[in-house]
Amino acid sequence: MKVIESIWAKIQFAITVLGGALGYFLGGLDGLLIALIVFVVLDYITGVMVAIIDKTLSSEVGFRGIFRKILIFSLVGVAHIVDTNIIGTGAGLRTAVIFFYLSNEGLSILENTVYLGLPVPEKLKTILAQLQDSEEKY
Repeated sequence: MKVIESIWAKIQFAITVLGGALGYFLGGLDGLLIALIVFVVLDYITGVMVAIIDKTLSSEVGFRGIFRKILIFSLVGVAHIVDTNIIGTGAGLRTAVIFFYLSNEGLSILENTVYLGLPVPEKLKTILAQLQDSEEKY
């Protein structure tokens, strides 16, 4: 039993270190990052739904989508590092990067939703379009 407890303690330690490093790299787990995580997951799920309906589900395309999502979070981390270590002020660049990807992922979710035949509230479309328009100015 001691061996299992020792292994479990090492796993917990590794998860803690990884979580701390990710938290630092991404600038902490705030509302914007939580929203981005939710949007990224929903976009992936709705994309898989579309692929199932179209009978084009492919592991290669799925992995490409996952790699794309990893790159989104990598760029958020890079923006945070630039904000804190190069620019030295707040989180303006990180916030702009998150808003950019929130709008892209949000619009993709809406496109997938419409493609699957579900009506989308006009106000939601408008807000995401405005968010995308404001981010294109940066």
